[in-house]
Amino acid sequence: MGMRSSTMKLKTGSFLWCLYLDKLYCLLSVRNVKALVEYFRLLDAHRNHTLNDVLFYHFLHHVTNWKRKQIMSVFNMLDWEAVGEIGFDQFYMLVCILLAHENHLEEQFIFRHSRPVFELLDLDGELRIGAESFQKYDFLFNIKKHELREFYRDFDITGDCHLNYKEFKLFTISTMDKYQERQKAENENEERKALLIEEHAT
Repeated sequence: MGMRSSTMKLKTGSFLWCLYLDKLYCLLSVRNVKALVEYFRLLDAHRNHTLNDVLFYHFLHHVTNWKRKQIMSVFNMLDWEAVGEIGFDQFYMLVCILLAHENHLEEQFIFRHSRPVFELLDLDGELRIGAESFQKYDFLFNIKKHELREFYRDFDITGDCHLNYKEFKLFTISTMDKYQERQKAENENEERKALLIEEHAT
């Protein structure tokens, strides 16, 4: 979304580099999910099929360059029932978000998983998202401040400074269109360069 910032980097050599995220659906293959289940089991030191905030912090500190505050805010977002731990489903979602970010597929991910992303960003469970939710988690989805202003202007149809799910879905479709236009332009540029190189070579 817009210019890339150095918001999040996966640390080289971490287990997540072994996983492949499908570029179309932004999901892991069955084999990758099995590997992730094993990995989750290894992290689950207390053997109760969950990660508490300490284990979660050490995992993310090990695989990303996030600061403690960012890691804990992601933990609180995933632990929306405030039980003090997260299960495998939330862990899987987080890993897909991290891989989408690393592969510059944020638009594709939000488009494909608009409902779970909406539910994650709906911090108060009010079925609508305020700009502060996006600002709080901009490092997750790479959304810039000027883009935020634009899309609240364009998609906040009810005019209440919040996006309901329908408005959010429109936003994801729009960003996906822009993303595809950018990809198309980049591909055409590559093709032009290749042709020029070929012409010079002959």
